[in-house]
Amino acid sequence: MTKEQADAERGTRLDAGAVVRTALELLDENGLDALSTRAVADRLGVRMNTVLWHVKTKARLLELMADAVVGEAPLDRLPDAWDERARALVRRYRRALLAHRDGAALVTGTYPAEPHTLRFAEALVGALLDGGMAEREAAWTMWALVYFTLGLAQEEQSAAARPRDGSLDRAVSADTHPALYRTLAHLGAASFDARFEFGLDTILAGP
Repeated sequence: MTKEQADAERGTRLDAGAVVRTALELLDENGLDALSTRAVADRLGVRMNTVLWHVKTKARLLELMADAVVGEAPLDRLPDAWDERARALVRRYRRALLAHRDGAALVTGTYPAEPHTLRFAEALVGALLDGGMAEREAAWTMWALVYFTLGLAQEEQSAAARPRDGSLDRAVSADTHPALYRTLAHLGAASFDARFEFGLDTILAGP
């Protein structure tokens, strides 16, 4: 069997799901910057064109990967009360992001209207509507929760790879930035769980 025939045979056994799973394995091993369709093809033992036949482009691969990450946030066994349901959903969303290296950066860089993402958004908006929010308020609160969680998770994952170097402490003084100086102990705090819960409560409390 020639290499071309072997590639073709392996390609017929592949599907987009297998490509995405392999890409997520490489993401966890090497990070988002190192991810490429060629690396995925090499791991699968096929040519890059075989991978692209299933996912079309790297941008499309990233969308499918992001949707798969969001799909790891389970939507079952949720509380009945709307506010606790919303909190549970966003907590699960955060855990799904943090479960993968650069997971937050991956999801932040995409905008997939894909099944898992849409199901999560449906569940979260549904909880907010059940709480009596008007349509615009529910939609915008959902975005506020998602963007807040993405940003904080991305900071948390970056902090794990880059120890604090004290540059903020050196740049801020009581003379140059008096307000920042008063809150300096909290600005660089690595208490991500507490900051997440504070933000979650603040957003859901509304105006």
